[in-house]
Parts: sequence; C-alpha cells; structure tokens
Amino acid sequence: MSASAPVWLFTGPEIGERNDAVEQIRTAAAKRGVLDAHTLYASDVKIGDIVSLLRNGSLFAEIRFVVLRNAEEIKKKDDIDQLADWISGGSDESYLVLVSDEIGVDKKLEALIPKEHKRIFWELFENRKEQWISDFFRKAGYRIEPSAVQTILDLVENNTDALRTACTQFVLFYPQGYCVTAADAESILSHNREESPFTLFDSLAEGLLDSALEIYRKLSFGKDSSPVQTIAGLTFCFRRLGDWHRLAQSGATDEFSLKKAGFTSKRAIDQYRTASRRWDSVAVGAVLALLAETDRSVRNSGSALHDCLMELCLYAIVKKNGVAPEVAVFD
Repeated sequence: MSASAPVWLFTGPEIGERNDAVEQIRTAAAKRGVLDAHTLYASDVKIGDIVSLLRNGSLFAEIRFVVLRNAEEIKKKDDIDQLADWISGGSDESYLVLVSDEIGVDKKLEALIPKEHKRIFWELFENRKEQWISDFFRKAGYRIEPSAVQTILDLVENNTDALRTACTQFVLFYPQGYCVTAADAESILSHNREESPFTLFDSLAEGLLDSALEIYRKLSFGKDSSPVQTIAGLTFCFRRLGDWHRLAQSGATDEFSLKKAGFTSKRAIDQYRTASRRWDSVAVGAVLALLAETDRSVRNSGSALHDCLMELCLYAIVKKNGVAPEVAVFD
C-alpha cells in the first residue's frame, strides 16, 4: 500500500548498520526543524499512546521522531489497525521507525510499510567483519595483527555496533601508529568487557550459574537495562537456538547452510553448538515458555520482586532445562 506518513521497518541482528540507518533518517528529519525524538519499546507502551504521540507531539518542536523497538511484539489486530489508520492519514511532520532484532515481524504489520522503506540487516559474513576491524584501525592511524583481529571477533559480540565500541577502547589506550597484537586485544577486552543478554546467554550455555547471576546483577544496575530487555535478549538467543536445532534435524549443518540461516561467525557457530548440547529442542521450548511467563510476572509485580523472579528464571534455565522451580506459598 502507499503510505502518506513517513514510516520504516528495519529488522535483523546487525545492530550497528541498523542504528546507522536510523541515524540517517533522524538527521534528515532534523533538517526540517526542531525534533521531538523518542525511543520506545513495543513491549512497554500501548500502541494507542504511540499513535497519539505521533499525531499530537510537542508544542516546542516542529517534527516528531519515534523509534519503536521490539516491533515483533506488535501482533494484535487492534494495534495494527491503529498504526494503519495513522499511516494512511498521518502527517509528514511525524516519523516512525519500527525496529526489531528478529528477521521479520507480523505479516499484516509488514504489509503496511512501503517496500522501499523495509530492510533486513543481516549479520556480516566473517570476512566482512575482519575487513571492518582492519579498516577501523587503519582509518584511526593504527596497525593490527591478523591474530588480534580474530581475538577481537572471539571476545566481542559480532555486530558492528559492539565492534565499534570495543575497538574504540584501543584508541584510548595506545598512541597512533601502534600495532595492536593478540595479547593486547586479550588484555583490553577481557578486563573491559561490557555485559549484555548475549554474554549472559554465553554463561548459561556453559552451565555457569554463578557467572550468569553476576552478569545479570551487573545488567540490573545499568541505567539502560531492565529485566524486560534482558528477557527479550535471551528470548532472541533461544529462538535462534531453536533455529539451530531445526537445521540440525534437517541435516543442514554445513557452513553454507549455517551462514544462510544467519550463523555467520565462528564464534556464533561455536556458541550455538555448545548451547545445543545443553538444551535439546524440547528444552528450548520449555525455556521460551519460562521466559514468557517470567516476562508476564515481572510486568505484573513490583520492582522489589524483579531480581528474585529473574534469578529463579536463570536457575531454572541452567539446572532444570527451563522447568520452573516450585515456590512455596504461605497463607
């Protein structure tokens, strides 16, 4: 359908390039006037409130710019109908960018977006990641050994946003002209690793409950993190693990099939191979059900219970294959 309101749909796991695309739209919008910019999560807000924001905006800004993450959560007919009404009759003074880490969203939602405004950001192939790191250091005035490139890929989440953050640390530690070695990479990144739901998944896959709990506690203190976001990240990882099992069941575990399915890096392949040995396809289903139930419990409880609910969830994932532990109820 042709849309009269500026709306985009960006999906896929390559966070860095996806964020760059969002920023390009934001920059273009800002040229038209003062922005009233918002980043919201579909899992945390009502679609009606978002539509109201897009229609009404602010008295102190000419342009409204909304980035709505977790767009895969938009599935209800009423929510999609509200967005359809805004798109078909919306003003060009409001911009909406729908974002998801998943490959796709609800088909009815996707059908609302003009073809030229939809893009899937696939994870970079291994050789492109290596080239990206080499180019980053060369442009910054540094040299880097091939073994150091591989060490960075082994230690850092493989999207360009995480790689950019990691590589910038070397610029702060070493003078221009320096040649970064594998030992340098190990030293810098091991001591300055940023935790995320993906590093949490790593610890869970290794069966390291104490480490997983420590990572969760670090995440819980972050100003940009919440239990709901942590659950969303873990849900993404376990859905990918489900994809891995489906590939394995069909015999499609060769390098080409894995890369076609999005498992493009050696690190990701090793990570999901390890995880597949800990949780079979039945256990993956149980874990996903547990994460969904924990998400509902977190949303319906006070913040004082969030840590307890999350730690019980992580315990069940590692020790019970996703089966929720029995909790005593006292009258």
